[in-house]
Amino acid sequence: MRAREGTAQNQPPLSKPRKVGRRPPGPLPDFRYDVCSCWLLGGLGAVALPMDLVGFGYAAFVTFGSIVGYKRRGGIPSLIAGLFVGFLAGYGAYRVSNDKRDVKVSLFAAFFLATIMGVRFKRSKKIIPAGLVAGLSLMMILRLVLLLL
Repeated sequence: MRAREGTAQNQPPLSKPRKVGRRPPGPLPDFRYDVCSCWLLGGLGAVALPMDLVGFGYAAFVTFGSIVGYKRRGGIPSLIAGLFVGFLAGYGAYRVSNDKRDVKVSLFAAFFLATIMGVRFKRSKKIIPAGLVAGLSLMMILRLVLLLL
């Protein structure tokens, strides 16, 4: 039986074993957030995400939620306000991606949404959507304050 090209049977032996999971020499960037121990990527130790993915996810959640709320209820003021706050949170995430200490816009958007949705949750006692958005906004505020430390 003949071995196919590119299989392990006809490959020359490696002269020295590859080092798997080594990071390149030099210091890692000093990111104080979004750092995960990354054993899935070969044990690189710590991988820093260059963008504020949590902030962009929060902005997408708010924007998408306003569109879904408009489809269900038909409230145009809620759609406009949700889109505005979602885009404001996205712009804030962009600013945090460029400078880790520039959290003013994101903090304002999260605080505004936590206040509005917290009042709605207190009034209606409905977890979805008001309680969920208020809780996520409070967690976002906590995360942004921790970025400043």
